[in-house]
Amino acid sequence: MAVNGYFIPTVNLIGEGSVNEVGNKVVGLGGKKVLLVTDAMLVKLGMAAKIEGILKEAGLEVVLFGGAEPNPTDKNVLAGMKVWKKEKCDSIVSLGGGSSHDCAKGIGLVASNGGKIQDFEGVDKSQNEMVPLVSVNTTAGTASEMTRFCIITDSKRKVKMAIVDWRVTPSVSINDPGLMMGMPPALTAATGMDALTHSVEAYVSTAANPLTDSAALMSIKLIAEYLPMAVANGTNMLAREKMAYAQLLAGMAFNNASLGYVHAMAHQLGGFYNLPHGVCNAILLPVVSEFNIIGNTERFKDIAEAMGENIDGLSTVEAARKAISAIKALSSSVGIPSGLSELGVKEEDFEVMATNAKLDACQLTNPRLASLEQVIELFRQAM
Repeated sequence: MAVNGYFIPTVNLIGEGSVNEVGNKVVGLGGKKVLLVTDAMLVKLGMAAKIEGILKEAGLEVVLFGGAEPNPTDKNVLAGMKVWKKEKCDSIVSLGGGSSHDCAKGIGLVASNGGKIQDFEGVDKSQNEMVPLVSVNTTAGTASEMTRFCIITDSKRKVKMAIVDWRVTPSVSINDPGLMMGMPPALTAATGMDALTHSVEAYVSTAANPLTDSAALMSIKLIAEYLPMAVANGTNMLAREKMAYAQLLAGMAFNNASLGYVHAMAHQLGGFYNLPHGVCNAILLPVVSEFNIIGNTERFKDIAEAMGENIDGLSTVEAARKAISAIKALSSSVGIPSGLSELGVKEEDFEVMATNAKLDACQLTNPRLASLEQVIELFRQAM
């Protein structure tokens, strides 16, 4: 019988006002001089200054690094490492969505282990405990603030490296829905569909277990109900809070059950074209799910029910297909593009992207085995 692990930060804070604990948590981890890793937009909006103020109130020195780009690269990690070394920091706070958290994880890995970020591609390649990391989340989607996943683009190969390492799991995650109120509708939609993808892929994963199942199904239910509300009115605190819970639950699910071909393929689209990860996932999810139905039909029936579909009197296969139509309907209702062609994806790149997808760690737990030709066809169907 397989041994299942369950990875999660030691402390997870959630709820309005929880961000005010960030300084105390860093102090509790022994930090004295913090590298605050975020992106240029959050610096411009003043959110980085707000967090910096909270950290300083706790008696911490703060060095700002605002160089985390969307789909962070090895160059971003290197730039952050230079600041880390120059300023002699001893701890990290990441602020933002998945890009900031992943960039911070990359910096922490190299700071603790030496070498370069490419050395850690794969599963559990680090040797040393990572520097203290507290992750403050501002989007309801990637769950990178609480996972052992770190996705960094290798700029030379144009490949998103999947780094899966229990040591990069942040010590503390903070999900304050008050920080998510300013997310525009398109970002709310993309990150919400990213969370849905995490839950669906985790639920049908070959590594799923009762702990991940419970988190995934509740996440799917919450997203189906509250994502449209959050997109429609970003100031709806109830919708923001429920989506914060949903994405955290989704993270709990996929952090332990892993993912599948949606993510393996989306990583290639991000690496090749620098496209928004959540949008790529949303477009690929119904296509890959249709392909996967025969690999785990009963579970797709469960997904349909969790999304509010009436499956009374339907066969298992008919009920499973209701999950696909529900995913498509939700995606359409929140304004996700209908296909990859709208994003400028080129068919000539399918073969190399499919080849790389088959090497991605996420595909290992997909419920249906896929040949290279089948992955190419999935890209084609998603156009």
